[in-house]
Amino acid sequence: MEWLSELCEDQLTMTTQKLHTDRINRLMDRTISEDVLGAVIEIALKGRESYLKASGNLKTDTQYFIASATKLYVTALILTLVDAGKLKMDDKIHRLLPAPFTKELHIYQGKDYSSELSVEHLMAHTSGLPDYFQALRYGRESLMEQILRGSDQSWYIETVVADSKSCGALFPPTSGKAHYSDTNYQLLGRIIEETLGCTFADAVQRHICAPLGLEKTYVYQDENDQAPATLTYQGWNLHVPKAMASFGPDGGIVSTAFEGMVFLKAFFEGHLFKQSHIDILTKEWRKIFFPLRYGIGLSLFRVPWFFSPFKRFPDLIGHSGLSGAFAFYCPAKDLYMVGTTNQLSKPQASFQLMIKMLNAHDS
Repeated sequence: MEWLSELCEDQLTMTTQKLHTDRINRLMDRTISEDVLGAVIEIALKGRESYLKASGNLKTDTQYFIASATKLYVTALILTLVDAGKLKMDDKIHRLLPAPFTKELHIYQGKDYSSELSVEHLMAHTSGLPDYFQALRYGRESLMEQILRGSDQSWYIETVVADSKSCGALFPPTSGKAHYSDTNYQLLGRIIEETLGCTFADAVQRHICAPLGLEKTYVYQDENDQAPATLTYQGWNLHVPKAMASFGPDGGIVSTAFEGMVFLKAFFEGHLFKQSHIDILTKEWRKIFFPLRYGIGLSLFRVPWFFSPFKRFPDLIGHSGLSGAFAFYCPAKDLYMVGTTNQLSKPQASFQLMIKMLNAHDS
């Protein structure tokens, strides 16, 4: 990860006592490139000042796809159901889902572990189920590869489950390993629907958007909906509305930086579910892919010490998405960051931006 090492070196001398808007403006403007055509970020210090800035082809109120940051909303919904006594995190999913979904869902080395899968296994990506989005389909291209070359298509959870079963499980759910899999969150979305008796989109509206007063946040469902900013890939518009309408609980929410900030604060400050759940979600971090680790329903971004031996970068907890979207909280600085670089060709861009912004403030 050469980009991370270089970035840490460049940022070592940057310290301030508060958010410096001029510096943030310059950093945002420098983010724009042939790959990153637009970016937006809101930074907020807990209980104090906040700052919203956009550059390039995005505006401060632009609606954008938050991609896998959607998983934070799924986590919030699951925890509201836990608080309401409607389910528990150790509930076995075969008791919560229709039989066709869970029958022979997890077979590893000839043994069927399907009845052992729990809600927590799905949330923590410890289920061992393959990722329907990035796994090779029928030994050829992955669904992700097809979409990135512009092959727009729709799918349903039945397709996700069938693809998962055809790929085979990667390890037993009791192994302690983690493997990032969008399949897990498709299943969680269906569990939410079965438990509440409504669609995932309605659940988000009723239990998150309405209580928080979010008017520009919703689950993308209509392929004719042109409200969200078009994603870019290698500098070109990637218009794949059928795919975006199919992601649902693993990456289908649309929001703005401002409303994303309202949600993120509510998530970590106990306004959606009992704040004590945060300790459970963050009790153990498992490796998924560099530079992220995963807890239960959220991830940890930690810059390794060897990239910055003379200055420790504080941890960030939250979620990011393949689209360049991010929503993270920095406990050490009581600082929140929400935004997007709205592209899929430079996944490191959002992490570079967050590191720069962290260094634009030093408590």
